[in-house]
Amino acid sequence: MNQDATSAQADPASLPDFTDDTLLGGRVRLRQPRRGYRVAVDAVLLAASVPVGTGQRVLDVGCGVGAAALCLLARAAVAGLGDIRVVGLEVQAPLVALARRNARQPLPAGTFDVVAGDVAVPPDDLGRFDHVMSNPPYLPAARADPSPDVVKALATVESTADLATWLDVCLRLLRPAGTLSLIHRADRQDELVSLLRHRATDIAILPLLPRADAVPRRLVLRARAGTRGVVRILPGLVLHGTDGRYTAQADAILRDAVALDMG
Repeated sequence: MNQDATSAQADPASLPDFTDDTLLGGRVRLRQPRRGYRVAVDAVLLAASVPVGTGQRVLDVGCGVGAAALCLLARAAVAGLGDIRVVGLEVQAPLVALARRNARQPLPAGTFDVVAGDVAVPPDDLGRFDHVMSNPPYLPAARADPSPDVVKALATVESTADLATWLDVCLRLLRPAGTLSLIHRADRQDELVSLLRHRATDIAILPLLPRADAVPRRLVLRARAGTRGVVRILPGLVLHGTDGRYTAQADAILRDAVALDMG
């Protein structure tokens, strides 16, 4: 799964097909592959769950093209924060190249550096972070029908690092009392809690409901480094109203850079 580091330096413009897109009401601009794994609202919601402060370090594990990192910095700028240093860890060379290209735009709230590496064997010199955020692959290999697109398959299906390994790395890279923020499938909630309960504290879970009458498909989880955490299930965030449009609460988070209320 590890890629040749030199290939990660490729000019993203040389990729065969990509698009230039925006998030957070145009505050974030990014380039991404036209086909395969595409950035969705998950990255925006993940960034909105991180309680970042001025001068802090944040790690985005499996950063892809850098969408969550860029959204975090854009939200921080709206909140008047600064000097935030975000590091992205990504294994796929084409995505590393795109993330580095996306990081070259003006970032008024801080910096975004992209490191090529596999979460299963993270680089030794990453250091420790005030916050770690991640959108891990949603499906275990045993349950998945991988996409024929290699980039999408690696982004959505566990490979060298299963969920336990992924969480272990995230927790080990946190400073004492630092926070871990995740977005994941709602049907893996029990597994997430089981893996975190004895290694994290104040575990808060926010279900994401497509509509008010629907069951959640995704969840946002935030925990703090510690031990024997209490689990809090928060009232769900309803994303769409009966007319199919975003609810006012969801729209404020997805377009206006409002933070998620994780209690």
